Amino acid sequence: MEFEKLGKAIWRMKKEPPMKVDALIVGVEEVIRSLKKDKTLSQLRNVSSLPGIFRNSVLMPDAHEGYGFPIGGVAAFEKENGIVSPGGVGYDINCGVRLIKTPLFASEINLKELVDALYKSVPSGVGSESGIRLSKEELDEVGEKGIDWAIENGFALKEDKERIEEYGRVKGDPSKVSKKAKERGRFQLGTLGSGNHFLEVQVVEKVFSPIANEFGLQKGQIVIMIHCGSRGYGHQIASDYIREFLPIAKRLNLFLPDLELVYLPLYREEAQSYLSAMNSAINFAFTNRQIITYFVREVFDKLYSISKEEMPLLYDVAHNIAKFEKHVFEGEEFDLIIHRKGATRAFPPNHKDLPNIFKELGQPVLIPGSMGTSSYVLVGKEKGLEISFGSSCHGAGRRMSRRKARETWRAESLLKQLLDKGIYVRSKTLRGVTEEAPQAYKDVDVVVRSVELAGISDVVAKLKPVGVVKG
Repeated sequence: MEFEKLGKAIWRMKKEPPMKVDALIVGVEEVIRSLKKDKTLSQLRNVSSLPGIFRNSVLMPDAHEGYGFPIGGVAAFEKENGIVSPGGVGYDINCGVRLIKTPLFASEINLKELVDALYKSVPSGVGSESGIRLSKEELDEVGEKGIDWAIENGFALKEDKERIEEYGRVKGDPSKVSKKAKERGRFQLGTLGSGNHFLEVQVVEKVFSPIANEFGLQKGQIVIMIHCGSRGYGHQIASDYIREFLPIAKRLNLFLPDLELVYLPLYREEAQSYLSAMNSAINFAFTNRQIITYFVREVFDKLYSISKEEMPLLYDVAHNIAKFEKHVFEGEEFDLIIHRKGATRAFPPNHKDLPNIFKELGQPVLIPGSMGTSSYVLVGKEKGLEISFGSSCHGAGRRMSRRKARETWRAESLLKQLLDKGIYVRSKTLRGVTEEAPQAYKDVDVVVRSVELAGISDVVAKLKPVGVVKG
C-alpha cells in the first residue's frame, strides 16, 4: 500500500484496483505505524471499492479493525446511485456520548458516595434491565419519537433537545423492526450494558480555549460523561438486516470485497427498510442516554439538592450512524448518505444543521478516553468538511483485543492501580475491568493531537476521570 503525506497529520492511500477512490488517513506517523498491525487498512481498501462511493473514504486516528468496515471509518455515497451497508454503521447503532454539566467542583463531592449511588441507580452489565417497563406500543413510540417521547413522559427537559445531535429524533419506523429486536430492547431503556460503555464522574482538568467558557466549562468543575448505545434493540436490528441482505446481494451478483461489508443499493426496498429500522434504533439510543441522564439527575438531587435545571447537557453525539446530509465541494452541493462508524460528526461554526446556541461556536465533539485516561471536548472546524465530511475521531480506539487484555491483566491489580491514581471504579464484573484496561487502548492524547494537527477539530478542554461505573 502506497502512502502520500498531504499535511501534518493527513495521508493519502492511493487507489489501486479494485478501489474506486483514494483513502485519506488522519494521524501522526505513530498512528500510521499502528494501523499496519491488523486488517484495518485492508478493510479501508474494501470500503473504497464499494459502488457509489463519493470523493474518498476516511480513516480516523483511533481506527482499528471492525466488522467489515473499520471502526473509525467514514464513507459517503451518492443518494441517487449509492448504497447502505449495516456493517458501515455497526451492531451498536447510535453508540454515542453525552456530557452533563454540574454546578459542583471536585472539593464539593464525596466521590465514593457519589459513584456508589450512581452504580446503584443506573443498571449496567450484560443483559441489564431497568425499572422502565414499557408496553409494546410504548416501545414503538420510542422508536418513532426518540427524545420527544422522553420529554412527553417527564424524562427530559425541553432544553435538552437542542443539545442532542439531530435534536434527538430521526424518522424511524418501528414496523421495520423485528419482534425479537423489540423483545431484547423492551426493558433495556436506561441501562449502560457492558463492554466499553460507561458512566464517568470527571473533573475539568485543563481549559485550552475561550470556547470552554461559552460551553459552560470551568477548571475543577464536575461533569458526567455517558457512553452507551441502543443495547439489544440495535444489535438485533443489525443482525437481522445483515442476514437479510446477504442472499439478496448474492442473487444480484453484487461485488462484495468482504461478506461482512454486505450492502444493497439505496433504491431497494430492503435498504429503505433497514434505514427505517436503523433510525428507530437511533431514537432508542438517544432515549436510552436520556433516561440514564434522568437517573443521574435524581442522584444529584438526592445527594446535593441540585435541580435538573442546574445540570444541563453540553451535547450528545452519535458515533455509529448513517445519515443523509448535504455537502458542498467546489461550489456544487451533493446529497450524500454518510456512514460514520466509530466517528463523530464535527460541524464547524455557521453550519446550517447546528442549533442556534452553537452556530457561532461550532459543534461540541466529545472524545472519551479509557477509564484511566483523560477525555476531551473538541469543537468542529471548517477544514473537516473538506477532509472528512465534517467528522472527527470518537475515542482512544483499541490496540488490543478483549481476549488479550483478559490474558494480560488481573482485575484486582488494575483496580488498585486506578485507585492509587484517584479513580474509584464500580464494575458489574471483574472481566469488565480487565477487558477495558487503560493499557488496552491507544494513547488518546496522540489521537486528539492528530485531529487537531489535521485541522478538523480544535481542543477545548481536557477532562480527568475520578469515578467510573462499568458493566
